[in-house]
Amino acid sequence: MPPSSTTTEKALVLFSGGQDSTVCLAWALERFGSVETVGFDYGQRHAVELACRPDVAAALRAGFPDWAARLGEDHMADLSVLASLGDTALTREAEIAMGADGLPNTFVPGRNLVFLTIAAAIAYRRDARHIVAGMCETDYSGYPDCRDDTIKAMQLALNLGMDRRFVLHTPLMWIDKAETWKMAEDLGGTALVELVRDRTHTCYLGVRDVRHDWGYGCGSCPACELRAKGFAGYRAR
Repeated sequence: MPPSSTTTEKALVLFSGGQDSTVCLAWALERFGSVETVGFDYGQRHAVELACRPDVAAALRAGFPDWAARLGEDHMADLSVLASLGDTALTREAEIAMGADGLPNTFVPGRNLVFLTIAAAIAYRRDARHIVAGMCETDYSGYPDCRDDTIKAMQLALNLGMDRRFVLHTPLMWIDKAETWKMAEDLGGTALVELVRDRTHTCYLGVRDVRHDWGYGCGSCPACELRAKGFAGYRAR
C-alpha cells in the first residue's frame, strides 16, 4: 500500500506500549479508516509497558485529531501461560545473556506466534482484515519469530486455518532503529517523535524513573542500547 494511500478498511495493531508498536500504530492510523489495538500480558518483567499503553493512546488522540477519529477499541489478552512455559530473562529476574543455543535468553519461545494467532482471532470477530505488527529483521536480537519468513508463514497458516484473507503488515521489517525514529517524524512530525520518546517504554528491566535524551530506561539492557543508538543515528542525519 503506497504511503499516501488511505483505505476505509479496518486494521488491528499489536500494541505493547513500546516504541516500535507505537510507530506501527501511527503508520496504521495514517492508512486505515478504522484501527483497533491489542495488547498482551504475558508476565513480562517490563510490565510497565502495559501501563504506558493507555497514556500513549490518549496522547495520540489529543495530539492528532485526524487519527483520533480512526482509533477504536482496545483489547487486552491474558497470556500469562507463556511465563510458566519458558524460563527467560523477560519473564523472571535473571541476567540478560546469550544462551548455549545462540539465542539471547530474552527470547520467549512461541511468543510472537501466539500473539499473531490471538490477534487474528480478534480480527476475525472484529471484521478486521489487516493485522499490523512491529517485528523487524534488520535491527533485532536474533529472535526467529521476528523473521520475515516467519511472518509470511504465519499469514498463510492463519488464512488457511481461519478461512480468511488476512494481510500481516510489518512496516519496520527492513529498517533500523534510526529509520524507525525517522518514520515517526515523517508520520507525525516532531510531536510524534516527542510522544514516542517520552511516553513509550522499551527497557527490558522496566526502569521508568531514569530519563535519557532518547527516553526512559536503564540505559544498559539490549533494548535501551538499541533505542539509544537509533536515536543518536536519527539525530545525526
